[in-house]
Amino acid sequence: MKNVLKSMAALAILLLVSCGGKEEKKKDGIQIGQKPAATETPKEAPASDVKPSQTIDLTNKGVGPIKNVDIPAEIDEAMAAKGAEIYKMNCTACHKTDKKFIGPAPKGILERRTPEWVMNMIMDPEGMTKNDPLAKALLMEFNGSPMANQHMTEEQTRQILEYFRTL
Repeated sequence: MKNVLKSMAALAILLLVSCGGKEEKKKDGIQIGQKPAATETPKEAPASDVKPSQTIDLTNKGVGPIKNVDIPAEIDEAMAAKGAEIYKMNCTACHKTDKKFIGPAPKGILERRTPEWVMNMIMDPEGMTKNDPLAKALLMEFNGSPMANQHMTEEQTRQILEYFRTL
């Protein structure tokens, strides 16, 4: 009986010591579930709430071999048809024409980007995501999934661009 009482007393003392008397010390930094102090300011404030895929930039020609593209007022239907074939064979694994998929939808792209930017992105996606700020931002928006280089020629790229004009 004495051993049981001694064991119970020891257990009670152990519980009291382990549960009480802790003093919380304030640590620098943020712990899980804790918000930063109101006096802290973010290092970089976001420029706007517009996603990179919705950003309109009709001045940036991108980084790559395409410096200038002459776009006639009328759509070349034969060129657009060839572009549609190329797009379906090489691009539909990651792009849907009218909705976000792995990559952005090309529908309306020429309302947001210059033809040169679009062609440079198709022809040299690695160079664009490395050197063009908008392409870098798009890469981050689309979960870091880089566009695969399909090694398109300038003619094929121009045909795809003409197809994009029909969307």
